[in-house]
Amino acid sequence: MQRTSKTAKKILVVDDNELIADTMATVFRAEGFHVAATYNAQAALRLLQSDSFDLLLSDVMMPGMTGIELAIEVTRRQAIPKVLLMSGVSATTDLLQNARRLGYNFEILTKPIHPTEVIEKIEQLLA
Repeated sequence: MQRTSKTAKKILVVDDNELIADTMATVFRAEGFHVAATYNAQAALRLLQSDSFDLLLSDVMMPGMTGIELAIEVTRRQAIPKVLLMSGVSATTDLLQNARRLGYNFEILTKPIHPTEVIEKIEQLLA
């Protein structure tokens, strides 16, 4: 069921794989969300200087700043209230444990992710 623009939530998608970021943005738009896609954490942080979002959906393993570092930064700044991470790399466990030691507890979805699974999780987080 598609949402009306009055209740549409804003999602920031960050993935260094442009195809994944753009595909997810297209799927979310079709579901009635307002979406922006960026391809690295630095671009996401620049975008947050002029726009606000309800949820960050970020890949974990990206060059430069990881998705977990981005999630910590937006949470610390209180820039985005909800964060959902995704990764196709099993090595992210150590990064998540480090974040938890710092007091941040992020949920992570394992790639490949079916679009309906992501949409259901996002709807739960934004409810």
